Amino acid sequence: MPITASTGQPTVTTLRHQEREVLYAVGCGLRDDEIAAALAIPEEAVARHLARILVTLGLRDRPAAIVHAFDCGLVVPGRGPRRRATSPVPPTATGHTPEPRIRISMLGPLRAWRDGQPLDLGHLRQQAVLTALALCPGRTVSRQELLDGVWGEEPPSTNVVPVYIYRLRKLLRVGGSPVAAIERDRCGYRLLPGAVAVDVARVEELITAAGTAERAGELTEAVRACSQALDLFRGEPLAGLPGPLAELERLRLTARRDVLVQRKLDWQLRLGRHCEAIAELSALAGEQPLNESVAAMLMRALYLSGRQADALAVFDRTRRRLADDLGVSPGRVLRRTHGMILRGDESCLGLTGTTQ
Repeated sequence: MPITASTGQPTVTTLRHQEREVLYAVGCGLRDDEIAAALAIPEEAVARHLARILVTLGLRDRPAAIVHAFDCGLVVPGRGPRRRATSPVPPTATGHTPEPRIRISMLGPLRAWRDGQPLDLGHLRQQAVLTALALCPGRTVSRQELLDGVWGEEPPSTNVVPVYIYRLRKLLRVGGSPVAAIERDRCGYRLLPGAVAVDVARVEELITAAGTAERAGELTEAVRACSQALDLFRGEPLAGLPGPLAELERLRLTARRDVLVQRKLDWQLRLGRHCEAIAELSALAGEQPLNESVAAMLMRALYLSGRQADALAVFDRTRRRLADDLGVSPGRVLRRTHGMILRGDESCLGLTGTTQ
């Protein structure tokens, strides 16, 4: 379902000056680190400003803020920024490598933008062809791979792949130049390296950064990188797209998100942020009642927050569900967590990871 700004909400005039600047930059599609560099403020301050903007304007999330920036006229479609004198400086002025002018988001319904303007990606099968290319950055995808990934065992009766590629090449021209972001060679088609920014690739970069931070003992930084990656998800990945490839990627990316959530929550527990993690863990346990790792983390968070009875109740509830639904007993992680709670072994509970 498209995200739209609600009518009757407070206007941007209710925001402070710097909050308006942040909303403007968000509407232009800048990331938090780019906004921080442009406005000369800490990245943490950008996150705080955005959180207050969402509350003040009654918006749900960052995409809703982007839409609101256009709806209220802060950013003007087709004409660029209304207030060029106070707009954030381009990334090149801060020493950053220029960002690709085309962005593709697959962590939700497929969407694309050129220079911050949304693109109409056409027919669902055409979108699925673009998805196949975007999932293989820098690699040539053959016509047969596209047929197998988009149509599976029911290939089209006509040669539609070149038609879809032609339309996508026209749509994905880099700026006003005749250069298209899709290149053809004798083996097939590929997206030009560096021409397109894909959110799936950004998630992998943030996951790598989180892992590096964890190995360095910087768990706060690991949680921050993890949270940034999770913020890129906008619902079910590739929602509504047809074909075997889209279906497999939906499953893979959803599983990737679930693992990422658990890693972030485990790091929060190891940092002693137990109360902060309880609400998210409770919701996750409700969605995945047979996930023993999630149940164990929730038990740890509850116990270390002084709620031993609630922690033991989670064990009993999970044990019953495992027996009723799968006919199995709790595994080693859940049993070990239960035993440590009964013994009052707080030191181990505070350090136990989900993989033990």
